Amino acid sequence: MTPDPRTRAPRAIVFAYHNVGVRALEVLLACGYDIPLVFTHEDDPNEGVWFASVTACARRNGIEVATPEQAELPHVASRITELAPDFIFSFYYRYMIPAELLALAPRGALNLHGSLLPRYRGRAPVNWAVLAGESETGASLHYMTAKPDAGDLVGQQAVPILPNDTAADVMTKITVAGECLLWRLAPALAAGTAPRMPLDLAAGNYRGRRRPEDGRVDWSANAWAIHNLVRAVAPPYPGAFTDTLYGRLGLLGSHYAAQDACHSQPSLYVDNDRLYVDCRDGKRFQLLQATLDGQPLTAASLPDAAASGVIPLDK
Repeated sequence: MTPDPRTRAPRAIVFAYHNVGVRALEVLLACGYDIPLVFTHEDDPNEGVWFASVTACARRNGIEVATPEQAELPHVASRITELAPDFIFSFYYRYMIPAELLALAPRGALNLHGSLLPRYRGRAPVNWAVLAGESETGASLHYMTAKPDAGDLVGQQAVPILPNDTAADVMTKITVAGECLLWRLAPALAAGTAPRMPLDLAAGNYRGRRRPEDGRVDWSANAWAIHNLVRAVAPPYPGAFTDTLYGRLGLLGSHYAAQDACHSQPSLYVDNDRLYVDCRDGKRFQLLQATLDGQPLTAASLPDAAASGVIPLDK
């Protein structure tokens, strides 16, 4: 007779990357899950890797690590079948896991997503939420299907987005929220008592991948919207930018307090030894971090040629 899987430690295969992947992997191990294999990614030498290593975490815990490319994923089915997992988990893994692999987990394949589903399904959910000026987002644990971020919901944990939070600030909150959510739900999944609620996709939205060029500032927008762009793509992401008479201006950090502008046209200038950006709606924001043609820009280092210390930003 085959033992009831709920009377033994559940076995899971984990697909993971990023800080979220490290923390979620540690949670499953702390909850008693048997994890014989972790799939992750080779770090891209052209990407500024600022997050923790899933590979290092897995090896510390004596877990086998594999790093297949996306085209190789269908070929790992035999290895997964051999290990006979109860569950498959995906924690910020960057590839879509083929449906034929998801079907190899008889008790379900689950994903931890960085939004309050069904809102912000798809890529870069934290960046999109900050860009939209949302005041709240969160982490969602849901079952995976062939359609991205569309499977039944197990649970969610909300976090606030404060008006001057960057995407990196929110990502830190999401990581903790995901850890807490999984800590709460992993035992229920193992026991077979976790909730399962269908998602109403019509009540949400889907967003695609963001690229560095998406950080170009549209100066027809209002100050709040431009501030949201700056903080949505602030480092460690590529950053917002615009081209000026004096070179490419990188807007890498901002603070918005709904202050009135001093100029009628989009402008960069110094006020009380601080850099400010005026916008078309008559409001301004402080520019906390900036570059000009890749070099740090401060209130003391505006180009000498900038008339009266003002750089027009809509030219």
